[in-house]
This record gives sequence, structure tokens and C-alpha cells, in this order.
Amino acid sequence: MILRMLFILLSGLFSLGLAAQNADSLQTGVHADPRLKVLVSKHKEVLTKGQQKGYRVQIYFGADKAKAKEIKSKFIAAYGSEARAYEIYEVPNFKIRVGDFRTRLEAYRFLRKIRADYPASFIVACEIEMPKVK
Repeated sequence: MILRMLFILLSGLFSLGLAAQNADSLQTGVHADPRLKVLVSKHKEVLTKGQQKGYRVQIYFGADKAKAKEIKSKFIAAYGSEARAYEIYEVPNFKIRVGDFRTRLEAYRFLRKIRADYPASFIVACEIEMPKVK
């Protein structure tokens, strides 16, 4: 008897809680996890920023500007359709880095492809350009 009354009482409280939750959901239109707002704002930030953490393959490092430009132009001629080339100047050296890879594995696959032409090349973690949305 006492168990039955306790069950009825708990059932009534539980149904009131559901009704209150449904009323809150109806007022706002959607009941969403508050973390969703944070995720959406971070997504917007990444899209507007245009850069994200990723990897590139460095194919040249040295102080000779003419050689850096030559290596960059040869790379573009051979692999320009597969990856972009970037010329970076950090006093007193020039660096040629190629590609915009999201994962180290993607960068490694490309490194293996170009290793014969650029034996001293290696993977570098850096900010990469976001791929263009078509």
C-alpha cells in the first residue's frame, strides 16, 4: 500500500517535470545543448579567419633568394596542380613550403611523392590556408 502511494507520488512529480521542460522548449522554440553555441561560434571564427593548424612540406631552406625562387618555380611547374607553394622570408633565410595539409598523414603521403625531386624535404607544422569552398 505504501509502495503504491509512493509510486503514484513519484509518477506525478516526474510528469510535472516533463511538462515544465516541454513548456520551456515551446517558449524558445528549440531545446539545445548550451555547448552548441560555443561550437557554432568557433566554426564561424575558423571560416572567417581563413587559416587553421595543419602541415606543409618544406622543400628549401637557405639564404640564396635566387635559388629559392628557382626551386619554387620548378616545383610549380612539376606539382602546381597538386599543391600551392609559399615563399617565406625569416631573416636571413628563405623557405619554400608547399601544400595545405590538414593531417600529418596527408603531408607524409605528399612528401613521399616528391622525395625523389626534393630529398632534403620534411614536414612542418604551421598555419595553413583553408580549402576554397566550391
